[in-house]
Order: sequence, then C-alpha cells, then structure tokens
Amino acid sequence: MNRLPRVAIVGRPNVGKSTLFNRLVGRRRALVGNEPGMTRDRLYGRGEWLGREFEVVDTGGMMEAELEEPANASAAGEIAAGILRQARVAIREAAQVILVVDARQGLLPLDEELARGLRATGKPIALAVNKADSDRQEDLGAEFHRLGIEGTFLISAEHGRGVDELLDHITCGFPAASTAPDASEPRGTDREATNEVIRVAIIGRPNVGKSTLLNRLLNEERSIVTPLPGTTRDAVDAELEARGHRFRLIDTAGIRRKGKTHLLAEKLSVVQARKHLEQSDVAVLLLDATEGVTAADTHIGGYAYESRRSVVIAVNKWDAAPQDREAVKEFTESVRDQLKYLSFAPLVFISALKGQRLGKLLDAIVQVAAARHYRIPTAEMNRFAQQLDFERAPGPGGKALRLYYLTQAKASPPTFVAFTNRAGAPHFSVERFLENRIRERFPFPGTPLVLEWRRSR
Repeated sequence: MNRLPRVAIVGRPNVGKSTLFNRLVGRRRALVGNEPGMTRDRLYGRGEWLGREFEVVDTGGMMEAELEEPANASAAGEIAAGILRQARVAIREAAQVILVVDARQGLLPLDEELARGLRATGKPIALAVNKADSDRQEDLGAEFHRLGIEGTFLISAEHGRGVDELLDHITCGFPAASTAPDASEPRGTDREATNEVIRVAIIGRPNVGKSTLLNRLLNEERSIVTPLPGTTRDAVDAELEARGHRFRLIDTAGIRRKGKTHLLAEKLSVVQARKHLEQSDVAVLLLDATEGVTAADTHIGGYAYESRRSVVIAVNKWDAAPQDREAVKEFTESVRDQLKYLSFAPLVFISALKGQRLGKLLDAIVQVAAARHYRIPTAEMNRFAQQLDFERAPGPGGKALRLYYLTQAKASPPTFVAFTNRAGAPHFSVERFLENRIRERFPFPGTPLVLEWRRSR
C-alpha cells in the first residue's frame, strides 16, 4: 500500500517534539507534559499544508547519539534502547527529518551529536529551534547555526510561531493532495468512511502482553516491550491487512485505578486509553492466564461495557498455563462468573509471545465487528416479536406487559425500540428476557444490545 511522504520528528527528551507533532497534525494526539520521556513509541498522524498531505512521526526523546546499532544497547536500559530503535526506524522511513532543540537551554553536546548522526544518514534535515517565544530567545537561538543545517527555523510549537515557515520548507517537494497516494491512517469516523477498516483497541491492565500482541500481529517492533509494567504510555496505532480485512490496531496503555496512578504521564495515558477505547469498534480485553481474572480486569471490562463497545476476551500467555481441557473449562467458568456483564463476548486462548491462535483471534474480531453493524429488517423483527410471550411479566396493579411493535432503530451498537402498553422501562428481568431471545434468534456475538422502551397509545 502506497503511503504519503513521512516527516520524522526527533531530538533529545523534553524539547517539545510531541507539542510540535500535535501542532502539525492539528489535534492533541500525543501526550504532552513537563515530565521527560512522555513519548516512547512511534506515533503516526496525518498533516496537511497548502494542499500537500504528509504523515508525521513522533519519536521518544533520544538519550543516545548513535544512530547506528550500538554495541552496548543494553547499557542504556531496555526502555532507552527501545526508544532508540524506534527513532532509527522513523528516520529510515522518513522523507524529511525535523531535529528539535530547545532555545531556552541553548545548544547542548547531545544536540551536536544528534545533528552529526542525522547528516550521516543522508536524509534532508530541518532544524526547529523550539520555545523561541520572544525576541530575546531569537538572539539566543543564533548559536544553533553552528550545527550547519541550512533549514534552521525559530519556532514556538505551543503558540504556532514560526511553524508556517517550517512547513513551507519541509513540504516544498511533496506532491499535491490530488496526486498524493493514500495514507496508512484512515480518515472519517465510521466504517463506510474508512473502507471497512475495523478499529480494534487492545485493552488490559499493565504487563498482560498488549504490546507483544500488537508486535506479533504486525510482525515488527511497533511498541516497545519490556518486563516493566507501564512501558506503553501513548496509544500506539498501526494498520494491518490480514485474512481479507483491514484492521486499525490500537495498543493502549495499561489501565490502572485512579488511586494507583501517580505520575502525570500515567494519569494522561489512562485518559488516552479510555478515549481510544470509545473510538473503536471492537475492544480486545487481554487477560493473563498465569494470574487469572483479577479485580483490575473486571474494572477494565466495565469500561468496555459502559462505552458499549463490542468485545472479544483474549486469554494471553496460555502457553505458560496447563493445556488440558479441564484447565480450559475452569478458566472459562472463572471468566464467565467474574465478567457476567460480558457474557456475550467470545473467549479466545492465545499466546502473543509465540503467536499461537492469533488467526482465531482475528476471526473472532471480524465476526464481532460484523455483528455490531448487522441490521434486521423491521418486518422480520416484528414476526419474531409476535412469537414472544410477555404474559407473565408483572406490571403496576397486575397489568400484564404487551409488546405491540419492535424495530431496530440503528446499528453500532444494535439498538432496538420496543413499543408496549406501559410507560418507561420494565423490570430488568424483562429486559434480560428480550435480549436473550434476540441473541438466540439473530447473530449478535460479542456486541452489546441497547433496548429502548416506549409506550404506544
């Protein structure tokens, strides 16, 4: 699949790369805060300037200057080494590279080393001297000309100052939008607008294997993976074509309870995770087979249920658990008992690390996504409604519930309107009865059903 020209944003930590990224894509996509190291994985977004479209790639703060594979990568720590690998991939894929530096701090030795390393790659480079919010800082920015980068621009990513000139420079050789190839990131908010792309949010508590699953499905290191919980902070998204379908996969940060999050980055990452969950079609709730269903799992599953997402429950690390049928039965019973509100969700046992049964997981996602958009003709719905017996449903003063008319008002999620002889919703047992009968008759696996009740005169 052809892609738009890519612009990679690189630099040391806390110079404003993510602020510039958000400015170029026109929305708050990357986490921004005063803590260094907010961004770790590669983040992609679409930008447009004067009719020229391009993809922007945000990278983590580089604390190593070597852009070639270092001999002692492990010495920098697993996360730092992962950030460096992610930055190298972004630079290798880029048509243009923006090196961001901090006008307030001045030119530092690491800036000089990064500039030398970038020149060695042969990629076109633009220097963005960020945080130049006043004329006084413009004078301070003069020292950055020592780096010898022809395209040097004083900017304020936060306020937009100087960004126009930077965009003029980096996009001057890009094709106009009418002739540019399609970007990898779909546009629009519904499946018709994204050529049937299935948006999948991978959710779960920290360290259950969400990033490992994304990397295995893509067959590349798209998310940094370490044994440390909370490695992923920003939601990492990527597109996958498999089994005749297109998927937009979103690896979200591990969700913790509010009282368990302390750093600003952790708090923001949980907010982002819930936002991306609400924008998805299907949520893959990842559980850890070695630890069973925990209170945190039920808490996160509740988020998916409340947001009315379709759900597939994936039990990860099954290669490390007993493999007999009795173990499968026991774990299934535990899931169904503790996640009763997700009784409609299919259950798949996988190993993201070894790639086991990932095809079954994708098949389940496709099936659930199709059910989410399934529509039942009104005539068929009412033939079905005539066969239902509500005579035993109690009502005020002993008045029996009568169902006159039943129609599907919309899909995603499937929403049904029942016209009865009563005002307001009936007892929850009546709602459960109707939902169970609908599920028995029509194909709605993995998707919630919404029931609305109206009195018919």
